[in-house]
Amino acid sequence: MIKTEDHYINRSGWLRAAVLGANDGILSTTSLAIGIAAASATREPIVLAAVAGLVAGALSMATGEYVSVSSQSDVEISDLKREKVELATMPDAELEELTGIYISRGLTRELAREVALQLTAHNALEAHARDELGISEITQAKPLQAAFASAAAFIVGGLLPLLVSIFAPIEQMVFYQYGFSIVFLAFSGAMAASAGGSNTMKAVMRICVWGSFAMGMSALVGHLFGVKGI
Repeated sequence: MIKTEDHYINRSGWLRAAVLGANDGILSTTSLAIGIAAASATREPIVLAAVAGLVAGALSMATGEYVSVSSQSDVEISDLKREKVELATMPDAELEELTGIYISRGLTRELAREVALQLTAHNALEAHARDELGISEITQAKPLQAAFASAAAFIVGGLLPLLVSIFAPIEQMVFYQYGFSIVFLAFSGAMAASAGGSNTMKAVMRICVWGSFAMGMSALVGHLFGVKGI
């Protein structure tokens, strides 16, 4: 019995949206909290900023993912419709085009022609979608899946700095937010690397370095333009 191999590419659609959502939830909510904490000596504005950032960010991420992935889906549908018309009106030219694709991948003309004939007989549109347009069931755009994964991940990520805003000592709020967010980001990066089969250390270092930069700039802005004692 042939063993089925586990691959990571079939996770690419939801994994990209989930990683982006979780990291953005942690980073943007923490950055807001740090910016306000650097300008305020009371807890209420910090918590309010974190809650507002969490809600607005989740809705924004879901909307943005849905719109952008829907645009990709519209392009794919349009290309498939055009390909379907071409297959109906010029089948010989499409067969030759498919043959040329297989020749460019290393097959002899005879074998490429035979492969093209058999795949066309099996499912011509599927063959052209996959080999000419690069569209397959695995990579096909799924707007609702991307929107849900992004929003849910953002909420999970944003809840962590919100909890820090509620429970951390107000006097060291900036340091607590930064410290915990680095831990959260490192964990998120490690989980994403594990799910995607990539290098864990590289993923963790990348998100922590750029996360530190973003939070540092937020603290600087809050310190320069805020008024202590608000």
